[in-house]
Amino acid sequence: MGLTRKAWNNVVIFSMLLMIFFLNGIHHKLNPEEAPIGLQRLLPEQSFVLTLAFPGYKIERIGTSWRIDGPWQANAEQLQALVTLWQSAELEVSNVSLSADKALSVARFWLASEELPLSYQLYYDNQHYYLFDKQQQHWLLLSTEQAQQLFAPLSLSDS
Repeated sequence: MGLTRKAWNNVVIFSMLLMIFFLNGIHHKLNPEEAPIGLQRLLPEQSFVLTLAFPGYKIERIGTSWRIDGPWQANAEQLQALVTLWQSAELEVSNVSLSADKALSVARFWLASEELPLSYQLYYDNQHYYLFDKQQQHWLLLSTEQAQQLFAPLSLSDS
């Protein structure tokens, strides 16, 4: 049973596609992504924050200063301190998993180097605050003080 030239071309094409899929799968099995441990930075080092948004609040960079759109009364120095706190924050990775409907709030960052905003969801469960980093898919543990500082425009109450 002989194959025509066209049939052999199809056999070669399909076998190459199978080989590509196979090798791509092997690559992910041989080099799995390691689960993060220890302290993790919230924002990339040397990140240039353009906007920080909470539900009902928007903090925007205007030149070298900051302004807020929302009912929270803060001066430019307080806004700069809040953004700096987010930029320098390092939190412990946790292996908790909570339901998305339990989120208390969310913080979104628009950075100069990123096309899409970075999103962090705040949760409270079993006397602890947790922050879910949607980009990295990490759960991070916060103290009550850290949660209140990072989400300063919002009134957090231990639920």
